Amino acid sequence: MQTTDTPTPSNKPREKGKGMDERLISSPVIQAFLAGATGGSVSAIILQPLDLVKTRLQSSIYVGSNTGVMKVVISVVQKERIAGLWTGAWPSVTRCGPGIGLYFGILHWLKKDLGSANPSALESLLLGMSARSISCSLILPITVIKTRYESGAFRYRGIAHALTVIYKAEGLRGLYSGLLPTLLRDVPYSGLYYMFYTRLKLINQRSITRESFQVMMDFCNGAMAGFLASFVTQPADVIKTSMQMYPAKHQSIMQSCCLFIRNEDLQGFGEAFFFAHFAVRL
Repeated sequence: MQTTDTPTPSNKPREKGKGMDERLISSPVIQAFLAGATGGSVSAIILQPLDLVKTRLQSSIYVGSNTGVMKVVISVVQKERIAGLWTGAWPSVTRCGPGIGLYFGILHWLKKDLGSANPSALESLLLGMSARSISCSLILPITVIKTRYESGAFRYRGIAHALTVIYKAEGLRGLYSGLLPTLLRDVPYSGLYYMFYTRLKLINQRSITRESFQVMMDFCNGAMAGFLASFVTQPADVIKTSMQMYPAKHQSIMQSCCLFIRNEDLQGFGEAFFFAHFAVRL
C-alpha cells in the first residue's frame, strides 16, 4: 500500500513564509535598494574627507573669509587630527546608505512600470528627477545634520541628540531647512546625471569590442555624467549649505543670492565645485 506524504498544517505557514521571504529578497526593486545602500555607505566613508572640505569651503564664504583648499585641510588636521577629516561620517553613512538605496529602488520601479526599454534623453531626465524628488524629501533631516556636522560650527553628541536639539530650537522648519534649494540641486542633478549617463553609455557601447572594458567604460561614463551635472547645479549646492547652516541669516533663496552678490563671494561657487563633484551626492 502506497502512502503519499502530505504537509502537515503546522508546516504550511513556515513554507509559505519562507517563500515570501525569498520572493522579497529576489525582487529587483529590493536588490536595487540593497545594492545602492551598500555602495552608498562604502562611498560615503571613502569620500567623506572630500565632502567635508567642500562644506568647509562653502561655510567659509558665509562668515566672510574665503579660504583655499589646502588651508582647510591643514586647519582640520591641526585642530582635529587626521580623524577630523571624517567628521560627519556617521551622518553621511546614515544619509547615503538608505538614501541612495531608496533612489535606486524607486528608479528601478519607475523604469519597470513607467519607462521603456531604451529611454530617450527626456525620459531619462524625468525618471532621474522623479526618483530623486521622493528619496531626497524623505531623508532631508539627516542631510541637515550631516551638513552641520561637517561645518565644524555645531557640536552634537550624535544623530539622536542633533535631531532633538534642532527640533527644540527650530522646530520642523529647522529639520527641513534648505528643502527647496536641496530639491533644486539634487533633482536636476539626478535627472541630468541619469540622462548624461544613458546617452554616454549608448554612444560608447558601439566602440566597445571587449567585455572586459565594460566596467572601466561604465566608470568613465559615470564620472563624466557627474561632472557635467555638478557643473550645472553647483550654485544651488552652495545656497543649500548656507540655508541649512545659518537658517536665520539665509531664510530664502533670494536672500542668499543677494548676500553672495553684496559680499562679492561668487568665487566660492567655483572654489568648491571640484570637491562637490567628487563628494557623495544625494
